[in-house]
Amino acid sequence: MRNAYLAFFKENNNMENMLVKEAQGKLGVLVVGVGGAVATTFIAGTLAVRKGLAKPIGSMTQLSHLKLKKGNQIISKKLSDVVPLTQLNDIVFGGWDIFPENGYEAALHAEVLLAKDLDGIRDELKTIRPMKGVFDQNYVKRLNGTWIKSGETRWDMVEQLREDIRSFKKENGCDRLVIIWAGSTEIFQKESAAHQSLASLETAMRANDTEVAPSVCYAYAALSEGVPYINGAPNLTVDFPAMDELAAKTGVAFCGKDFKTGQTLLKTVLAPMFKTRMLGLEGWFSTNILGNRDGEVLDEPGNFKTKEESKLSVIESILVADDYPDLYSDIYHKVRINYYPPRKDNKESWDNIDLVGWLGYPMQMKINFLCRDSILAAPLCLDLVLLTDLAQRSGLSGMQTWLGFYFKSPMHVPGKLPVHDIFVQYDVLKNKLRELIGEETFLLEEN
Repeated sequence: MRNAYLAFFKENNNMENMLVKEAQGKLGVLVVGVGGAVATTFIAGTLAVRKGLAKPIGSMTQLSHLKLKKGNQIISKKLSDVVPLTQLNDIVFGGWDIFPENGYEAALHAEVLLAKDLDGIRDELKTIRPMKGVFDQNYVKRLNGTWIKSGETRWDMVEQLREDIRSFKKENGCDRLVIIWAGSTEIFQKESAAHQSLASLETAMRANDTEVAPSVCYAYAALSEGVPYINGAPNLTVDFPAMDELAAKTGVAFCGKDFKTGQTLLKTVLAPMFKTRMLGLEGWFSTNILGNRDGEVLDEPGNFKTKEESKLSVIESILVADDYPDLYSDIYHKVRINYYPPRKDNKESWDNIDLVGWLGYPMQMKINFLCRDSILAAPLCLDLVLLTDLAQRSGLSGMQTWLGFYFKSPMHVPGKLPVHDIFVQYDVLKNKLRELIGEETFLLEEN
């Protein structure tokens, strides 16, 4: 199967112009929060797909097509046939958590997937036993970790994480690794002196400065070990100068932040529509109910503030009030998340949108989205793991802005506005893939 894949790939691509190295050997995927709802849904789903027990619905890397120019023609090929992604059979899972349950026990506890869907991968899930996590309850007050590392300083914790990374790679015979944060949202945090340079960050960790969040320990350990890092939460983790400096030093790729799944996904689709049609916007009120561990964490005001900042930035950056003051200069944008235990992982969101049309006449749009949080996030995890590994094999280091398609708060170069329009993001993503395989890029209207 693998030889056939490589033969097809070489036949259908300009190998001389390719920037990316072949995906040889095993890819280790280390998940922070490996026992959580998102992580267990991602891992269980990937295992089920590769055993032929399910279909990878929602995954662009597994189902999408990529258009390519061949002379005067445009042909469409399945993306996974023309981009040298790691195959699912070559992935090995592991990770850290602050609770000790194995993958099967954690998936049952999460109550996202039904027992009948876990039965076919029960044995594989049971082998995934979390390494002890780095924990500071000040960052997630609603959780009480029981499976945690001990050490006098943040630096001690980082050294333990680095040893975990090296041991996992050796014990599982992995050629490459990717680390992805699928843990809880930490409390809201702004950059401090500790974040301004690599030297200051390392000094702060040695002094056990509480300004250094647990997520930063994981990111520092990853980049120091040459492992790409994906920030799936709105935490202040890799988007500050010290991490830019470390990534440049080690030549490692990173991306983030905060998986774009339900309500925000809709905003990145609808806001471009309003702007394209020159419809005004007076207000957008969004509220959610959620009952899983993520909902419990976000019930704490400090943690919700982090998520709120991530969600609020979307509309304004798409509509650009400075360019269209008559339409968007005075938008009231409100976001709420409410913890409601009976709903578990089945999140429900309501949006009320107050629009302005011809001659200033008001209109309203109301949306009720009954979604499944982890079901939406899981395929994003798979795509991001495969594409970040691709970036690393292509020699791309530092911030991967082309992966902004997957995030609520896409990372961007300082001084530039982030791109939130999902259709522009999608075009950027596809063009980067064409570029990496030595193909001609398309303009948006041709894509």
